[in-house]
Amino acid sequence: MTVGDLVGRTPSLRLEGLGSSVWDRDVTAVDYDSRRVTAGSIFVALNGQYFDGSAFAGDAEAQGALLVVSASPPSIHVHIPWLVVEDARLTLAELAAAFHNDPSRNLTVVGVTGTNGKTSTMYLLTSIFTAAGRPCGQIGSVGYDTGGVQREAERTTPEAPEVQGLLREMVQHQRKACVMEVSSHALEMRRVDKTRFAAATFSNLTRDHLDYHMDMNHYFGAKRRLFEMLPDGAPAVINIDDPFGRQLVQVVSRPVTYAIDRPADVAPERVAVSLSGASIDLHSPRGRLHLRSQLAGKFNVYNVLAAASTAIALDVPFRAIEQGINGLKRVPGRFEIVSSREDEMSVVIDYAHTDDALRAVLGAARELCSGRVISVFGCGGDRDSSKRPLMGAVAARLSDLVVLTSDNPRSEEPDGIIDEIRKGMDMFTTSTAGPAPLSIPDRGVAIEYAIDAAESGDMVIIAGKGHESHQVVGNERRPFDDRLVAGAALARRRARSHA
Repeated sequence: MTVGDLVGRTPSLRLEGLGSSVWDRDVTAVDYDSRRVTAGSIFVALNGQYFDGSAFAGDAEAQGALLVVSASPPSIHVHIPWLVVEDARLTLAELAAAFHNDPSRNLTVVGVTGTNGKTSTMYLLTSIFTAAGRPCGQIGSVGYDTGGVQREAERTTPEAPEVQGLLREMVQHQRKACVMEVSSHALEMRRVDKTRFAAATFSNLTRDHLDYHMDMNHYFGAKRRLFEMLPDGAPAVINIDDPFGRQLVQVVSRPVTYAIDRPADVAPERVAVSLSGASIDLHSPRGRLHLRSQLAGKFNVYNVLAAASTAIALDVPFRAIEQGINGLKRVPGRFEIVSSREDEMSVVIDYAHTDDALRAVLGAARELCSGRVISVFGCGGDRDSSKRPLMGAVAARLSDLVVLTSDNPRSEEPDGIIDEIRKGMDMFTTSTAGPAPLSIPDRGVAIEYAIDAAESGDMVIIAGKGHESHQVVGNERRPFDDRLVAGAALARRRARSHA
């Protein structure tokens, strides 16, 4: 594709100022990172939180960029064309989609958004599409799967060139569908603009990312953008047990509602939950289904309803919905049981890193185990600090033993983060007989302590990092996987018991 072809397919770009010297040159890439620019690239200079991308236009030119696109006029002298646009992020999305020939139009793309449950809903929907004979790609916080290559995710929803490139790979590998976790950051930064969504699913909205969005109204506004992007007639699948979901219903053209506690289009008539999963009878506009899921906990019932409701709205056959939900054995790092039948207690790894998610996971543990609930968690550094005492209060209320530890401390001191979590616990324990927390900043030592302290029938919840395979300390990424650390601690415990 030539520069002229690509610019002609980008509505926000004006052809004026594009010199004839580059009109017929072939475009090899669309990029926003000057370090990745290669000969033949179009460089879109974004104004980020810390840097103005236009300052790196000279570097992009030196590496072979054909032209610069920016929301600001030239700040440095370059010899290649410089096109000024109103919104560089919108233009980046338009260029990326055009460069990859609008791949979302050849796929059934479902966007899943909300604070909690996105990953599990994505895995459930992927399993349903696969059971229906529609091979499905994934873009989400665990990784990106295009059907040919699996990659670890750098962020939940990548920038527009990566999104469109991944979708193009899916088309090339004969995927028929894609389920994408769509983060609030991605929506506000227009990373998925120009993606055609066949449906969008809303799980819930609870306190998170307020260091970026500032308040819940702005956070909700970012999430709402996904539903404003839907084509006419595309279903908006919404959890109306959530108060923000009830607001969202009012602004979409084709709502499909689901709930447990309220009348909804899709709702359970019977639910039975155990440590081995859930059995759900539900009604829907298309009839009744009997679902069996291997995912434990009431919060996973919501995820099953979200996935089933979306599939129902997209006319997926009931048999495929039932087979797909039953066929999913686990979701990486989401209420993932790492203990075995040899162990007289249970150990669960979960990604819960907000007070609402921790409440759901500890509440499920309380329902599913016969003994004590032991929680091990911390909070991430350089992130919304206001949720730290809230998570502490939840842990104090729903745990019998709390071990506070390090999460991804980044540039902060782990002890300082733990002290902020403790403030919420102290508020609870001063008026009740709640547990006095233990502080063990070394996460590996904390996990081993909790597992060794567990007795028959207890459940240990290790929360916050889930599927992550590293720990960020300062600027260093250290290998660390809760699942491997817990598995090794369990093996040592078993060996001692057999000695």
